[in-house]
Amino acid sequence: MPSTSAPSAPQLRQDALVITLVGVAHGISHFFHMILAPLFPWLKEAFALSYSELGLLMSVFFIVSGVGQATAGFVVDKLGAFKVLLFGVTCLALSALWLASAHSYPMLLIGAMLAGLGNSVFHPSDYTILNKKVSTARLGYAFSIHGISGNLGWAAAPVFLVSLAGIYDWRTALLAAACLPIAVLVLLFVYRAALDTGAPTVAATSAATSAVTQKSSEGSLDFLRLPAVWMCFAFFFMTAMALGGIQSFSAASLRDLYGMSLAWATSAYTGYMLASAAGMLLGGFLAAKTTHHDKIIAYAFTFAGCMALLLASGWGSAWLALVLMVVIGFCSGIAGPSRDLMIRAAAPSNATGRVYGVVYSGLDSGLACAPLLFGAVMDAHHPSWVFVCVGVFQVLAIMTAVNVGSATRARNLVSAA
Repeated sequence: MPSTSAPSAPQLRQDALVITLVGVAHGISHFFHMILAPLFPWLKEAFALSYSELGLLMSVFFIVSGVGQATAGFVVDKLGAFKVLLFGVTCLALSALWLASAHSYPMLLIGAMLAGLGNSVFHPSDYTILNKKVSTARLGYAFSIHGISGNLGWAAAPVFLVSLAGIYDWRTALLAAACLPIAVLVLLFVYRAALDTGAPTVAATSAATSAVTQKSSEGSLDFLRLPAVWMCFAFFFMTAMALGGIQSFSAASLRDLYGMSLAWATSAYTGYMLASAAGMLLGGFLAAKTTHHDKIIAYAFTFAGCMALLLASGWGSAWLALVLMVVIGFCSGIAGPSRDLMIRAAAPSNATGRVYGVVYSGLDSGLACAPLLFGAVMDAHHPSWVFVCVGVFQVLAIMTAVNVGSATRARNLVSAA
C-alpha cells in the first residue's frame, strides 16, 4: 500500500501554484472594478459629463457583470473553468484598449459593458478551479489569499491610474492598464496544465448515455430550488451594499462628520482596505479549523456593525474615526474565507460553477444598487446614515449566514440518514 505522506510536498507546491495563479487573476479582475472611477476627473472634463453620467458607467459595469455572472457558472460547468477564465481576462484587456481609444460617451458605455462582461466570469471560474485543484485541507487558506488579492487589486488601481494620468494623460493610463491582463493571460497560458480542471463530461452516442445526459440536463437547474442558494445570494447582496457604501461615500461622510481633509478621509478608506486584507489572512486560518463558518461570520459582522454605529455617532476625534474604519475593515475581512467555504458547503455536487455564478451575482447587484441608495443619503445631508446603513446591512448579512449554515447542516443530516 503506497504511503499517503509521500505526495505531500508535491501537493503543497501544486496547491501554492494554483492559489497564486488564481489570486493574480482575481486581483486583476478587482483592479478593473476601478478602471474608470479614479479617472472620473479627467473623463468629466474630456467628455463634458455630469456626475450622473459618470455614475451610470459604474452601474452599467456591475449590471452586465451581475447578469453575466449568473450565467457564467453554467458555461463554466459546460466548457470548463480554465477556458472561461481566459475569455474573461481577454475581455478585460480589450475593454481597456477600447476605453483608451474612446471619443464619445457611448464608447465609454460600451467599454464599461465589455469590462463588466470580462469581470463576470472570475468568481465561478476561480472557485471551480480552487475547489477542484487545491487539497481540501488548504481551501480555507486558498479562499483567504483569493480575497486578499481582490482587495489589493482595489487598492492598486487608483494609485496606478491616477499616477499615470497625472504624469501623462488618461488615455496613456488606460493603455498601461491594458498591459496588465495581457501579462496575466500569458502567465495563465504558460501554466495552463496546473489550472486545467479537465474536459467537461461529454455525452456518448449510445441511447443509454443519451438518456442519462438528458436527465442530467433537465436537472441542471435543480440547485435553484435550494433555499440555501438564495440565502447565499441575499448574503452577498447585503455585504455588497455595505461595501458599496464604504467604497463610494465613506470619505465624504467622514469629512462631514469629523471635519477631515480629503487626504485624511481617503487614508481612512485605504486603512479599511488594507485591514480587510489582513483580516482575510486571519480568517483563512480560522476557517480552516472549523465547519461552523456561519458562526465566524456572525461574530465578525456583529463587532463590525457595532463599530460602524459608533463611527456614525460622530463621537471622538479624526484619529478615532480612522481606527474605527480599520477595525471595521479587519472584522469584515475575517468573514471572507468563511463566506466562501459556507457557499461551497451549500452547493450540490457537480454544480459548483452554477452556484458560485448565481450567488456572486448578488455581489454585483449590491455594488450596482449601493451608489444609488448612499448617494440619496448624502444628497439629503445625512452623512451619519452612511455608517448606520453599513451596520444595518451587516446585521442582515448575519441573519442570512446563520440561515444558510442551519439549512446546510439540516440537509447534510438528511443525506447522512
